[in-house]
Amino acid sequence: MPSDEDAQQASPKYLKVRDYLVGLTANELKIGDPIPSERTLTQLFGVSRMTIRHAIESLVSEGVLEKIQGRGTFVSAPRMDFEVRLSTFGEQMERLGLTASTKVIDAGTVPAPAEVASILGVSPGAATHHLRRLRYADNKPMAIEEAWIPVQVAPTLFDEGAPASLYVALRAQGLDPRWGEETLAADSATKEEHSLLEMGNRTAVLRATRRTHTERGAVMFSRACFRGDRYQVWVPLAPPVPSSEPSLSLSTTMSKEDA
Repeated sequence: MPSDEDAQQASPKYLKVRDYLVGLTANELKIGDPIPSERTLTQLFGVSRMTIRHAIESLVSEGVLEKIQGRGTFVSAPRMDFEVRLSTFGEQMERLGLTASTKVIDAGTVPAPAEVASILGVSPGAATHHLRRLRYADNKPMAIEEAWIPVQVAPTLFDEGAPASLYVALRAQGLDPRWGEETLAADSATKEEHSLLEMGNRTAVLRATRRTHTERGAVMFSRACFRGDRYQVWVPLAPPVPSSEPSLSLSTTMSKEDA
């Protein structure tokens, strides 16, 4: 095993390579450009390939670089802020200057599963509009979203097919989403999610579970699975207020006003 002295000597070398690569991605290379090969970097810095790989892997884990199996390592698109606010995927992408698009995986009327029924305050098995979609930003898969809306709340919601935006469709029926509760959790992608999101050698995802309310009560329950390498959570902070028990039986529930 390497001694403490060896580790101290290796650390500056690793940081020097890392800083060099950060500078390249910021000033010379564009998104999608390949970085210099391990052999080139080894010759340039006079260090071992292990040190080079350490520097590269640290930047891959931070989302600065992206490894594509069989092709090499490339400059990754920057991570997008996941804002803790009541907004749609399309609204988030528009704010970031990206073009949102959607592929519908499944849409129809289904009996409410027990968990969904409990959260929405309807009877188990009650009819719900169900929509599962793959969401894209600039034609790259970013998230998988699934939502349930009680049919009794909006009977004609799917009469003309799955709406492009559930929030817009609800507002058109006089059901304005006013506030919501959301839980965020880190997880590993399932085999299906990994394939749909085209995640390559990455496995981390960010899961969001949301209940949306109108003035009449809960109107929608949704789950989303976001690529962990493309998102980071952005949360505005305010002075603390007296705590209250979360009404969703999920951990780390957050409430927010519609901005």
